[in-house]
Amino acid sequence: MLGAERSTLSELAKMTAASQAERTVLEEEFNWLLKEEVHAVLKQLQDILKEASRRFSMPSPGLEGQLKQENFILGSSTMDQVKGVLTLQGEALTQADINIKVAKSSQVMHFAFRDDKQWKLQQIQDARNHVNQALQLLSSHDQSYHFKTGAEVNKLMDAVMLQLTRARNRLTTPASMTLPELAASGLMKMFTPPMPGDVMVNFYINLSKLCLTVYQLHVLQPNTTKNFKSAGSSVLHNPGAMFEYNNTKFEVSHVHKVECVVPWLNDTLVFFTISLQLCQQLKDKISVFSSFWNYRPF
Repeated sequence: MLGAERSTLSELAKMTAASQAERTVLEEEFNWLLKEEVHAVLKQLQDILKEASRRFSMPSPGLEGQLKQENFILGSSTMDQVKGVLTLQGEALTQADINIKVAKSSQVMHFAFRDDKQWKLQQIQDARNHVNQALQLLSSHDQSYHFKTGAEVNKLMDAVMLQLTRARNRLTTPASMTLPELAASGLMKMFTPPMPGDVMVNFYINLSKLCLTVYQLHVLQPNTTKNFKSAGSSVLHNPGAMFEYNNTKFEVSHVHKVECVVPWLNDTLVFFTISLQLCQQLKDKISVFSSFWNYRPF
């Protein structure tokens, strides 16, 4: 009986020693992860996001301190109601040259930005700001910084991922607007000749595309407004949408949308996806050590 007890105690001692050895290995691996691999991932993230940030402000070849201007042709092979050329310089539309064919008369109206005007694309500006905030978070934890716990790494990754998700969402989710908000927008005052009261335009980014929407309107006569119902907020309003502006009721009669791909916006979206995956992979590696955190402060 005594021999059996000794054997059991011996086995328990071996198991305890094995468990202790396993924990020691885990601790060494986790320390290596915190000291070496985390910083390697942070460096990789910084390199990718610096490249993304650079895309928002490409320099003009041969012109010091000036952003590159790019012209984009808007139009569709199946629709010639709206055609145009837009000039994009960083986050600003510096010129817009638009031809609109009026539905009823087939008359072509021509509009262009006034020379003293340019239109800031808030979506691009916001996305760039979020990328720069993510870069600031990463640069505040340089190679000399020592991460003490997995929770500290996760907190940083969550903060970086939040900025990157916001940056991506700004490009993938255009702002909703009501038709009166669009009518009152400063964009309507940017053109020469001035936009007539029965035409409205809107520019926005959707993923990697620069979009132009043109609304043609007609005034609702007082005797036809008994079923009037004001349209809500939307990125794209449909024909039949009604609204009131300056005590006049309007209905959208025609909607035309044309778009063009901006290649560098596509690049930035790819950079966001890769960066978010790297953040998540690092969080996943840290979670592998969750059993180790049972006896080490997480």
